[in-house]
Amino acid sequence: MKTILYYTIFYFSELIQVVIFIAGCYFLGISMFGWIKRKDREKAVEPRKKFAVVIAAHNEELVISHIIDSLFKQHYPRELFDVFVIADNCSDKTARIAEDHGAMVHIRDDNTKRGKGHALEWMFERIFRMNNKYDAVAVFDADNLVSPNFLWEMNIQLCKGHKVVQGFIDSKNPFDSWITCSYSIAFWLSNRIFQLPRYYLKLSCGLCGTGFCIDTSVLNELKWGATCLTEDLEYTMKLALNGIKIAWAHDAIVYDEKPITLKQSWMQRKRWMQGHADCAARYLRPLFRQAFLQGDLIALDCALYLFQPIRLIFVGLMTILMWIQTVYPEFPLFTVQYVFPVQVWYVMALSEMLYGPLVILAERKFNLKVLLGFAIYPIYCLTWAPIALQGFLERDNKEWNHTAHTRQLSIGDVENGN
Repeated sequence: MKTILYYTIFYFSELIQVVIFIAGCYFLGISMFGWIKRKDREKAVEPRKKFAVVIAAHNEELVISHIIDSLFKQHYPRELFDVFVIADNCSDKTARIAEDHGAMVHIRDDNTKRGKGHALEWMFERIFRMNNKYDAVAVFDADNLVSPNFLWEMNIQLCKGHKVVQGFIDSKNPFDSWITCSYSIAFWLSNRIFQLPRYYLKLSCGLCGTGFCIDTSVLNELKWGATCLTEDLEYTMKLALNGIKIAWAHDAIVYDEKPITLKQSWMQRKRWMQGHADCAARYLRPLFRQAFLQGDLIALDCALYLFQPIRLIFVGLMTILMWIQTVYPEFPLFTVQYVFPVQVWYVMALSEMLYGPLVILAERKFNLKVLLGFAIYPIYCLTWAPIALQGFLERDNKEWNHTAHTRQLSIGDVENGN
C-alpha cells in the first residue's frame, strides 16, 4: 500500500511540474510583448460615437455619487453620452442619490434573477427600445471612478474598427491594507503583461467586469446572455467563439475599489473561481474544437486561460510537497522527484520575484509602499490555490455574494494622490 501511494505521489508531482513549467513558459512568453509600450501614431480622431454609459448598482448609496460625478467630468461632448444607473434590488438610497446627481435611474426588482449579469441583460434590452440610438454601451461598477479621457479613448478605438474594448483597471485604494495593495499589484501586472501584449499580438484581451465598451451592433447580433457569477469571463469566451476580439485601451483608466480584508477578498475571489469553473465546463470543449479545427489562436489562448485555476491548484500542491520535503526529509514517501533540475525551479522563483517589480516600474507605479507590498504579495498569491480549489468544489452554487463598498473618494482625490 505504501509503495502504491509513493508512486502515485511521485508521478503526480511530475505531472504538476510539467504543467506548471509549460504554462509558465507560455504566459511568460506572451508577457514579453507588453514590455515596450508602443506610441500610437494614428491621426487624431474627432468624437463621433454616442455612448450609453451603464452603471450596475446594488445598495451603493455611499459611493454612487462619485462615479456619476466623474462621468459628467468627461472630456467628451456632453450630447454624445447619457448616464444610466441600474438600481438593482436596492433597499437603500442608491436610486434617489443617483437621480439627484443627474443620472437616469432604472429600478429593477427581481429576486429570482439576481446578479450583475442579469441586471445588465435587463438594461441592455431597455436601451434598445429607447428612441435615442447609441453606437456603443460602456459598463461600470458603482464603486468605480472614471478618468476624464475614458470615453475619448474608447471613441478612438471604436473608430479604428474595434467592436469591444477593455480599459485599464487601476486601484482606487491601493494602500488601505495589505490585501488592497496585493490586489492593486495583481491588476497592474495584468494590465501590462496580460492585456497589453495580447492587444499587440492581435489576440483577444479579457473583459474585467467593468470599464469596458461594446458596440451595439455586437449586442444586437450576439445579445448579452452572460448571467453566471463571472459574466465578464463568460462574455469573453462567447466573443472568442464568434470571432470577435477584445481590444485594449491602455490610457482609458478606471479606478476600482479593492476589498480591504482577507475575508472580503476570499469571498470575492471564491465567486470568481466558481464562475471560472462554470465557464470552463461550458466553453473549454468548443474553444479547443475551434482552435484545432480552424487553427484559431484566439480560441486556443482563451482555452488555456480557462485552465488557470488548475495551474493555481497545482502550484499550491507543489508548494506543500516541497515544504514537507524540506521539513521532513527523513520521510521518503514525500520526496519530490524533479523533472527539471532543482536549480531551474530556484531560478524561476527568483525571476518571478524580480519580474513583478520591474513590470510595475515600467508602469511608473513603483514606490516604497509598492516595494513593501511585493514582500507580502507572495502570500496573497498562495491564497489563490485553496480559493481555486474551493471555487471548483462549489462551482454549482450560483448564489451571488455582494461586496460592500465604502471608500468615498472623488476622481480628483485619486488622480491627485490624496
